Amino acid sequence: MSEALATARRLAPRFAARAEAYDRAGAFPVEDFADLRAAGLFGLLVPERCGGLGAGFAEYAQVAFELARGNGATALVFNMHASVTGALTAVTDDLAAALGIPEEALAARDRLLRAAAEGAWYAVAMSERGVGSRLSRVSTTYERVDGGWHIKGSKTFCSGAGHADGYLVAARNGEQVSQFLVPSTVDGLVVEETWDSLGMRATASHDLHLDVVVPSDALLGGVEGLALVVAELMPHWLVASYAAVYVGVAQAAIDAAVAHVRARGLDTLPAVRARIGRADAAVAAARLVVEEAARRVDEEPAEPETRRWVWRAKLLAGTTAMEVAASMLEAAGTSATRRGHPLERLLRDARCGSLQPATSDVCADWLGVAALGGDADREGVAPRW
Repeated sequence: MSEALATARRLAPRFAARAEAYDRAGAFPVEDFADLRAAGLFGLLVPERCGGLGAGFAEYAQVAFELARGNGATALVFNMHASVTGALTAVTDDLAAALGIPEEALAARDRLLRAAAEGAWYAVAMSERGVGSRLSRVSTTYERVDGGWHIKGSKTFCSGAGHADGYLVAARNGEQVSQFLVPSTVDGLVVEETWDSLGMRATASHDLHLDVVVPSDALLGGVEGLALVVAELMPHWLVASYAAVYVGVAQAAIDAAVAHVRARGLDTLPAVRARIGRADAAVAAARLVVEEAARRVDEEPAEPETRRWVWRAKLLAGTTAMEVAASMLEAAGTSATRRGHPLERLLRDARCGSLQPATSDVCADWLGVAALGGDADREGVAPRW
């Protein structure tokens, strides 16, 4: 077991003990993030040369699963940070040469990664109202100005808004869509507290309004128009990174149901045991798919079959979490529907899994197109990115 995985297992019970209070208040889990910083987990995916732990996607998935067993909301926000640092780390020197990324952009990459290893963490500001997370449809704009870039627009569902040290912002200039790392301290950045949701209430996924000027090196990659290219090269950070979180939420639902039925003497009922048994099998199967996808991302990232496993992982994680949490609530009975019971919260959190991009319907459509021999990234009812 890696040190990072052992740390995640140690932190999970602490997160679980706080989860109900944060959920009820709809408040960001500041204590959890203080623990993550103190444990050095913001540097999980940062290469060792930049002071990080040097983990790959498979180890990230294991860590995210354990964190989600404690608090799915905490794990989900951590996932956003991991998707930024993981994507930055994946821009190797060979890939940088192929994409035409200049040396100064690589220096900026390493600066951001070193900051993460030292405790900074990043949120993702991609989604917009009426557009979702489709990069090709964003309306936030940018233009070059003296000394840098002017970015103007509004984002929604920005998990960790108001707490992160920086925001990965997708914006367009004509047909080019680029991404910027916007520091939280820049003038013209405003958080509007809009998040009051059914599930994942503690993620602080508020709206973010931008009318900011950032330095030239805030453009990730140093080349305009890379956002869609990177999305297609690294779909795991936009699709499957959620998967481990929601499988962890599903496992937490089983854990909570087992504790509940044992405490009430319901564990001798065959129907209750059967529900728990089916849930155990479903979560084990979904976890194996997530682990296989993660292994392939680390070992064969460019292979078409790896991409199929990435989309399978997100589809199965979302549907499994929702179905398992609902079944565990039914096994536990009416008393578990009361506010404050772990299963009531976990049911609401689990329901979000199939709705987060890529939604289960989009994942299933992608896989269907691929199975029929089509171009799954470009065919279908809507643009993937």
